[in-house]
Amino acid sequence: MKKIKVILAGLVLSLYAGDGFAQEKTNNIEGKKVAPVEIRDDRNNPLMLPRLGETNLLIFYVDPDHAGQNKEFMDYLEQHSILCSTIDSYGVVNLEDAPLLPNGIIRSIVRKKSKSTGGVIYFDPDYSLRDGWGMGDVNNKFILIFVNKDCVVEFFRYGDFTEKDITDFYKVVDKYYTKDE
Repeated sequence: MKKIKVILAGLVLSLYAGDGFAQEKTNNIEGKKVAPVEIRDDRNNPLMLPRLGETNLLIFYVDPDHAGQNKEFMDYLEQHSILCSTIDSYGVVNLEDAPLLPNGIIRSIVRKKSKSTGGVIYFDPDYSLRDGWGMGDVNNKFILIFVNKDCVVEFFRYGDFTEKDITDFYKVVDKYYTKDE
C-alpha cells in the first residue's frame, strides 16, 4: 500500500514538477483552422471541446508523466494570470500516452487538484484531440496551444520552452488580452 501511495505522490508531483527533457520544437499547426473534437470530463463523460469558437482559448495539453516540463513558466503563469473576459483556459490530459498509470487514478488525482486550485481539466483518452488537430507525436510532451475565437491556432509549442517560445507566446496573448475591471 505504501508503494502505491509513493507512485500516486510521484504522479501528482510530475503534474507540477520540472523534468528537463529537451524536445524538438515545431509549429506545424500554427495558422491552421481547427474543428471541435470530443474529449472527456473528469467522470469520463463525453463532451465537445468547451468554448471553442466562442472565445480565445489557451489549452494545456499534457502527458501526465511529463507534465512538469516548463515548471518555472507555469509557476509564473499561476502567479500572473493572463485570463480575462477575452481569454479562457483549461487543461487536457493525454491519457493515451500514460499506459502505466490507470486512467481512473489519474482522473481522481486531477479532480482533487482541480477542486483545490479551481482549474478546469479535461481528458483525451484516445488521441481525439491530437489526431483531430494533426498535432503529430505528443508522447512525453507538455504542449501549449492558443486558439483564437475563429478557431485558428496562433501558438503551438511543446517540450522545454526557450526564451523565444515564451516571448512568442506573450506576443500572441497581448493581441487578445483585455484588462478586466
